Amino acid sequence: MGGVKPGMTMFDGKMLDNIKKQKSYWEENCYSEAVKKKPERKDSFETLSGISVKPVYTPLDVGDINYEQDISFPGMYPFLRGIHATMYRSRVWTMRQFAGFGTAEETNKRYKYLLEHGETGLSVAFDYPTLYGYDTDHPMARGEFGKCGVAVSSLKDMEILFDGIPLDKITTSMTINGPAAIIWAMYIANAEKQGIPKDRIGGTIQNDILKEYIAQKSFIFPPEPSLRLIIDTFEYGFKHVPRWNTISISGYHIREAGSTAVQELAFTLADGLEYVKAAMQRGLKIDDFAYRLSFFFNAHNDFFEEIAKYRAARRIWAREMKKLGAKKNRSLWMRFHTQTAGCTLTAQQPEINIVRVAIQALAAVLGGTQSLHTNSMDEALALPSEKAVRIALRTQQIIAEETGVTNTIDPLGGSYYVEWLTEKMEEETYKYFDQIEKLGGVIPAIEKGFFQREIAKSAYRYQKEVDEQKRIIVGVNKYQLDEPITIPILKVDEKGEQHQINRLKKLRIERNQTKVKKALDRLRKAAMGDKNLMPYILECVHAYATLGETCDVLRDVFGEYKEPILY
Repeated sequence: MGGVKPGMTMFDGKMLDNIKKQKSYWEENCYSEAVKKKPERKDSFETLSGISVKPVYTPLDVGDINYEQDISFPGMYPFLRGIHATMYRSRVWTMRQFAGFGTAEETNKRYKYLLEHGETGLSVAFDYPTLYGYDTDHPMARGEFGKCGVAVSSLKDMEILFDGIPLDKITTSMTINGPAAIIWAMYIANAEKQGIPKDRIGGTIQNDILKEYIAQKSFIFPPEPSLRLIIDTFEYGFKHVPRWNTISISGYHIREAGSTAVQELAFTLADGLEYVKAAMQRGLKIDDFAYRLSFFFNAHNDFFEEIAKYRAARRIWAREMKKLGAKKNRSLWMRFHTQTAGCTLTAQQPEINIVRVAIQALAAVLGGTQSLHTNSMDEALALPSEKAVRIALRTQQIIAEETGVTNTIDPLGGSYYVEWLTEKMEEETYKYFDQIEKLGGVIPAIEKGFFQREIAKSAYRYQKEVDEQKRIIVGVNKYQLDEPITIPILKVDEKGEQHQINRLKKLRIERNQTKVKKALDRLRKAAMGDKNLMPYILECVHAYATLGETCDVLRDVFGEYKEPILY
């Protein structure tokens, strides 16, 4: 794209000249004649990002790509074809189903069910009060208990959540952002109570606050103190919990908010680079923490665009990290989790969501994901039933065991279309990088509403296409059926909220109040200074201070973020 690059390209000039002549002949004598007889279905063909798609791709479209510099081999810079030399030939991706609802007891049963059926990693969904740092008995939590995830208000809940699950044998991902440091401290403390040292537990906390301001909106504190907490976890992690990924830089929620694949890629990587720069400004050495940065992407419906997105992401990240001074190969790796696109699931004919999910999951695998969650067919209606989540897990197992796609690495590498589209995704991403830089960086761009407006425009365009039937959604605007929902729907125990509130009351009576007050006071004093807050948060957690009590201390010191009104 944009001129021949130095070094050896994949095709010599004479070959390209001959192909150019052959293509002209084909266009004039074959293609145009065929279109006259049978017009194409659309006036133009585009990806979901609005990238125009040609009828056919040839070596002419990739003639300026240098294989050694731009593609290379799996496990070698720039890691376009995968971060590991053997990829799935040695070990398939981690099958990690996102799960959580109601009480810790109910969710613990679901985790054990998934592990019994072949899941290889856990992933915790928290309810909205937990995401916002409120205890279940807070007035703001009323009516939201356990609806979109499990309620965790204290270390006691964390102990029940992982009861009977050996934390040194399984890795756990936790989707939590504003209070991520506190929830992570609860997990660490629970492991220690099981007799497992910190350096033997592995997993991931999402801990990506920038995308909360951009898309999901479950923020608590303003950007600067939030970044401080994140860098505190980076520093504490590489010193004391070296097997833990202390951030999962997330494009998933950006995509679910309505962005295109290009925007998801560009905004996610921009956020990631912002975190790296903030850590370096703190004085951390890039190779000390970069190897534990991880990412989280969406797998949407445009099959080839999604594959190109993952491939481009690895190459861009490796190049940018090298520019920032990373020396170790592992610091250049983009390791990412993928989840199929919740926003594409339909309440109408929910069984056909199984097909959507299978195709999206296949794109993630062909794109080289390290772990994968497959959505359940019923998620447009409710939290997943056992039957639905088992089918979702079986979808991954069929891809891994029956399709043969794991036999060779990056099987679509070398496809003229995929290589061209990978380059195009990268080109469009750098255009967004330039715009963000002109606005002063990620945080100024958030404050000016840049990301929010870009996503809103894309979401509007997509919905307009659906409404006008320019984009077909099977079962929604075409091939509709008028039939009742017959699949089983999960019902959360309505008594669970009172059970949780009673447990909190009992905890507050039985714990050592002096110890709790002392720990919270020490946290307040540390937050007013510049010390790493993780040891103080851990002290609060061990004393059985609740999530809400700990967050309230930080709210008092840091204040709460109020999103500016944008027009």
